[in-house]
Amino acid sequence: MEPGQNASDLRDQILDQAELAFAELGFEGANLRDIAARAGVSQALIRYYFGSKGDLFEECFRRRGGILAGHRHVILDRLLELNDTPTVEEVVYAYLKPQWDMKYSGPNGAAFVAMQARLHAEPEEHALRLRREVYDASVKRYIAVLARILPDIPKDIISVRMAFLVGTYLFMLNDLGRISDLTEGHLTSFGKDEMLDHLVRFLSAGLRAPV
Repeated sequence: MEPGQNASDLRDQILDQAELAFAELGFEGANLRDIAARAGVSQALIRYYFGSKGDLFEECFRRRGGILAGHRHVILDRLLELNDTPTVEEVVYAYLKPQWDMKYSGPNGAAFVAMQARLHAEPEEHALRLRREVYDASVKRYIAVLARILPDIPKDIISVRMAFLVGTYLFMLNDLGRISDLTEGHLTSFGKDEMLDHLVRFLSAGLRAPV
């Protein structure tokens, strides 16, 4: 530990480097030796603070995933304070905006987005448990609001469509949409705000589609 560096700073330093390693190499490819070298600490110190590699991965996910979920709560609160019956587009935008801001906040924000996509592709119970722990409270709040402003659509159907929404935005946020290929080179990419606008329009239409 460097002079003046406290335990909290050191934990964040390790988590930042672990986040980058997991995003770059995946859970299986990353190892504690490499993460320790990146962070300038010993493997023993990582084990002291976090335990196993699996525990370190989960702590990385909880840290930034918790920030993301918290921002979603705050933005939804502000939206409902302004209008108790917002539009579907406003609710979808409120849900997606924190994720967009995180991706473009710097290397670690982008790394978390990649980690998140990997975890959402994992069907194993530990991945499902972690996603439930971090995201369920905020997602269910958005579902409740959508169910209230879309009374003709059963809440269970809205919940299923919310799952479609999550899969779609993660796919596009990780630049997997093959826009150039599918448009035969006419479009190569969208800017941050333009992509978000297209997604909000598309996903909102899907949420309100007749049953």
